[in-house]
Order: sequence, then C-alpha cells, then structure tokens
Amino acid sequence: MVTWANADKLASWKKLLSLKGMVSVAEELSCAQAADRIAKYSIPMGGNLTYNYAAKQVNEQILKTFAELAEEQQLVDKYQELLNGEIINTGEKRMVLHQLTRGQLGKDVMADGVNKREFYLNEVKRISDFANDVHSGKILNEKGEKYTTVCQIGIGGSDLGPRAMYLALENWAKKNGSFKMEANFISNVDPDDAASVCKKLDISKTIFILVSKSGTTLETLTNESFVKEFIKKAGCDASKHMIAVTSETSPLAHNPDYMAAFYMDDYIGGRYSSTSGVGGAVLSLAFGPKVFQEFLDGAAEEDKLSLNKDITKNPALMDALIGVYERNVQEYPATAILPYSQALSRFPAHLQQLDMESNGKSVNRFGEKIDYVTGPVIFGEPGTNGQHSFYQLLHQGTDIVPLQFIAFKENQTGDDVVIENSTSQVKLCANVTAQIVAFACGKNDENPNKKFDGGRPSSLIYGDNLNPKSLGALLAHFENKVMFQGFIWNVNSFDQEGVQLGKVLAKTVLSGKMEGALKAYANLLIK
Repeated sequence: MVTWANADKLASWKKLLSLKGMVSVAEELSCAQAADRIAKYSIPMGGNLTYNYAAKQVNEQILKTFAELAEEQQLVDKYQELLNGEIINTGEKRMVLHQLTRGQLGKDVMADGVNKREFYLNEVKRISDFANDVHSGKILNEKGEKYTTVCQIGIGGSDLGPRAMYLALENWAKKNGSFKMEANFISNVDPDDAASVCKKLDISKTIFILVSKSGTTLETLTNESFVKEFIKKAGCDASKHMIAVTSETSPLAHNPDYMAAFYMDDYIGGRYSSTSGVGGAVLSLAFGPKVFQEFLDGAAEEDKLSLNKDITKNPALMDALIGVYERNVQEYPATAILPYSQALSRFPAHLQQLDMESNGKSVNRFGEKIDYVTGPVIFGEPGTNGQHSFYQLLHQGTDIVPLQFIAFKENQTGDDVVIENSTSQVKLCANVTAQIVAFACGKNDENPNKKFDGGRPSSLIYGDNLNPKSLGALLAHFENKVMFQGFIWNVNSFDQEGVQLGKVLAKTVLSGKMEGALKAYANLLIK
C-alpha cells in the first residue's frame, strides 16, 4: 500500500538537504581516479544507450541518501501502481496509461468497458494496416494517384513530440530505405503557419492528420478549416485527404468527413502521446509500421528498467533524483538539454512541454500548497549551435545551470568529410567531451574575463547511433524521469490546469463580451 506525502515530511528529504555543496566536480574529474569515476557512475539504458552521471555533484553518501529517499517515497511502488491502472491523475480522477501503449508491463487494465491493453494494440494494428494500404497504393486519392506526403495538424503534445520524433528519424529512414512519405506539421493558429506549409504541398497527394482528443480544440479546428480551404481551391475532396486521431466520443469519430479515424483516450496526456496514435499515425505513414514498432520496443525496454528498485541500475530514477537534488538542495533554477545531434533539433522543445507542463506545479496532488520549489526551467538547442549562442552564460554566468548532454558515436547519413585529419563526426564528439570537462573543471587565469570557475554539473546520454529503438528509449527515459520527480515532490504530473485559463479568456475576447484589462489589450491588437 503506497502513501502520498509531501517531500518535506520525509526523514530522507531532511537528510538530503543537509548534504548541500559537499562534492566538487572539478576535484573529482581532475584527479587521477577520474576514469574510475566515469566508469562507475554509468547505467545501461534501453536501446543500447548509456546514462553517465560522473560529472554530477554526487558521491557515495549522497547516492545512499538518494536510495533512502526512493524507498521512503515509494517511487518504484508508485510507478507499479500507475502501471496497474490506479487513479494517479488525481486532478482529473484518471488513470495514466501511456506506458501501456508500448509494452506489456503491469496488469490488464479495464476501463470504459474494454481491456485497454487490447484497445491500444488494436489501434496500432489499425494504423499499421492503413499505412500499408497507403504505401502499396490500395488506398489512392480521387484521381487514382498514390499519396506522397502527410501533414499533421495539432498543437502542444499533438505537435511537439511527433514533430521531434519525425525529425529525429528522417535522415535515418532515408539512409536505411525506410522513408515512405515526407511529413509536415501545422500547429500555430497564426495563419502564416498553415499558409506557408500548404503552399509548398501538392495538396492532391497529401493526407492531413487532424489530431484532437476532444475534437473541440479551437486552434486545431481553426487550422482544419484553413486547410480545407486550400484543399477546396486545389479542386480536391477533403474527405479523401483527411484522417483523424481522436477519442471515440468526439465529433471527429465515425465521421464521413474523414478517410479514417484512429482512437486515443483521456488516460494518455498530450505530452505523453508520442507512442499512441498521435505519433503512431504520422510516423507509420512517414517511415512504415515496422519502424514505429521498433520505436515502441525501445520505449518498452526503458520502461522495464524503470521498475528496478536499485537506483544504480535504474537510469530514469537516478536522473530524477539528481535533478531533485540540483533543484531543491543546490537550488539551481534551470536545466539545459544539449543534444549533439542535429536530428534531435526539436527534442529540447518537446522536453520543455513534457517537464514544465508536468511538474510546473505549486500545489500537491490534493490541492494543498507546498513549501518547496518544483520543476526547473527547461531549455536547449543542438550542439554545436548552442555553444555559439547561450554557452557564455552557462560557463561564466552568475547562475549555475545543470546540463544534460546527448551524443552518438556515429552520424545518421553516413556522409562525412575529413578536414585537418578528423571527420566532422569526430569533431562533434570532441566538442561534447571538451564541454563536459570545461564545465566541470573550469580554467584558472589571471585575467578575470578568461577565468572559468567550473563546478557546472552535467550528465551524458550516449550510444552508437540514433535509430528508432534508441529514440524510443530516450523518450521513455525523460518521461519516466519526469514521472519520478513528480512522485518525489508529491505533485500531479498528469494534468495541466495552467494551460486552461488563457484559453478560456481568449474565448471571452472572441465573444466580444469583455471589460477591463481584456478589453483594453484587445483594443490594442484586434481590428
């Protein structure tokens, strides 16, 4: 039986707070035993990845306290409860089932009169059959031509995760003969977004995927109408160019305006939906169902590792505990996600939503105010671009910002060039190596402008290459990290009430029935 308690009520939490600033990363990585530390503080992940935390401010005493906190707060037990279908989303009184979309962990969960494991598996099969029919030419447009392009219409979790996953695998798929259809994305209600995408498409050969769980998302339905105008102007029938990913109770379900509809439910939050039909439809059409299944398999591997109660063998749990130590004990305000892979160019943006929408909370699971800080600010860019942008602040700014590097030994395309005795990929990896040590160890200099204090902690997730399985594991790692941190802080990581107020007020503005500040600002902007 698990119990839910605020972190500051735990004996292990109070013990952890007493361990502030006891480890110098600069000393640990500058000594002769640095190689031993780097080898020891390393955990295998799913998808043949590895999580290394040697450049974090931890030692055996801190790790022992982490283990005590994990046990006292029953973190793995709570994860098991989630997998078994307990009501973990207390704000909306819902189960949390996104892990069930990609693995066989936990019990069979019954909801809405159906076995949810079978429901999700069936939707993957339906998406697979549809994608195969499109690729084979069994499903054709109204002119009897094959579709060549797919375009997803959605916002938030219906865009950020799927877009990031598509971009992550695009070059890999082209290199490995798995590229089937180019994918595009429309998210912003700004009409310039939809117009710029539609104008570059051959509408007659495009399948648009409308993603809205409720079927009532204002921004998404607005963009649907916008797109339908382009379809009409192209002389095409919208019902031959649109499919829906929605809930079975939405107005988009069982609707003749769509070629097909694939279903999700309220137990999968938008930011956790990349392994559901929300990501499955676009990825299966773009790369084929086999690639999407490999992506799911990688996520399932990481989910299984997250059940290990030994924190030194549970990469997501270790990452979560270190992140809590940095946020609550070291009092660092932000975390930078730094993928040294251009394919992961939109991955930091996805993690912004995943982390900040999940754990940006100031009340606990029961609506009571909490007395400690929770989720950090998340930001990032691919290396080496970030080095020429915001690394100045990271190296010499007044705030210490923990860093999470992601890197691969090989590039995706196989294309490279040797300049000054090394390839571009080797130069990329050399930059990762140099940055980790530079942030940790710094540099002494008589000139204050050239002095680097060091002591900037970082972790490294690395592997041979970025492929569907490693990408799935990478995604699940961060999903489970965020989940564990929410459990530690005793917040509900699975609702997002902070998103709703602005939407409600926007509808008030559109109705014209407004006063005060709303009216004054509207007069500045709306003609």
